[in-house]
Amino acid sequence: MPVYRDKNGTWYVMCRYTDWRGERKQKCKRGLRTKRDAQAWEREFLMQKQADVNMTFASFAQLYERDVKPKLKLNTWLSKESVIQKKLLPYFGQRRLSEITAKDVLAWQNEMRSHTAPSGKLYSPTYLKSIHNQLSAIFNHAVRYYGLQANPASKAGAMGEKERQEMQFWTKEEYLRFADAMMDKPLSYYAFEMLFWCGIREGELLALTPSDFDFKAGTVSITKSYQRLKGQDVITCPKTRKSNRVISMPKFLCDEMQDYFKMFYSAGVADRIFPVSKHYLKHEMERGCKATGIKRIRIHDLRHSHVSLLIDMGFTALSIAERVGHESIDITYRYAHLFPTRQTEMADRLDMERTGKGAGNVP
Repeated sequence: MPVYRDKNGTWYVMCRYTDWRGERKQKCKRGLRTKRDAQAWEREFLMQKQADVNMTFASFAQLYERDVKPKLKLNTWLSKESVIQKKLLPYFGQRRLSEITAKDVLAWQNEMRSHTAPSGKLYSPTYLKSIHNQLSAIFNHAVRYYGLQANPASKAGAMGEKERQEMQFWTKEEYLRFADAMMDKPLSYYAFEMLFWCGIREGELLALTPSDFDFKAGTVSITKSYQRLKGQDVITCPKTRKSNRVISMPKFLCDEMQDYFKMFYSAGVADRIFPVSKHYLKHEMERGCKATGIKRIRIHDLRHSHVSLLIDMGFTALSIAERVGHESIDITYRYAHLFPTRQTEMADRLDMERTGKGAGNVP
């Protein structure tokens, strides 16, 4: 189809195509700098509409966004989008999708391994694995739905590895010392009480509203999560399907939260009861650790601390998983090592079984 010169000297295209319903459509694109640019745009547009794998990687990335973005939480898509824009398109954007080879991916991997983060350090193995997985996901999508013959990222092999962060936790005694230091700021104190004694995620805490609490039943409902995205407060669904749950609160916590609600002059049922940011909580944790001398842990480690406390109290992995919203009890089992004194207790009990005497007693 011919391209046309506009009155202002730029070029434009009038494309006709058949959409997925079988209906004839027309697309106009203006403001193209040269005739060659206009022809190239038309060629890419038609290949995209025909799902031709000879389109550029950049064109297919647009299809990938159209197909995948509606299925994902906004914060999940924004993370993927950042990798696509900053780490994939600059290298593969103008290459034909069908012409990208495993050798090209290997060259890209080596380039990524030599890059540094803003801190000046090389990219971590975890980050390298993450960006490679995103590249592979795009090619897998092309193979599965658009007829690409093979995934070159898969042929090239994985890059990096997932580093399992060491789980840190506070004992109940450590937390109570920390909580005492937080009592000068009621909002901070009650926020940390909810995190430690209910084991909820940070985003779940910051999304809580008065309507989520049923003090007669002694429960709090977790149905949403708070995120700060592109400068805006965003309320999304929780992390996973099983994250939607109703948690029974200990009586003392019910009493505390009712006292906290009395501090509000007026709070709508849909108003956030902790209208602060994750940065605020991080700062408050640092303040409390400095004041008490307790080891510094992450906010998320309070969730680890809750699970570890329940394990130590003898609750089953299944009941703990239901309380904290783990998708699988296998996740809960990962916490069992957090109480190393169990090993000592086991050895002592085995010694008693063998000798019939208490551990440490002289025969």
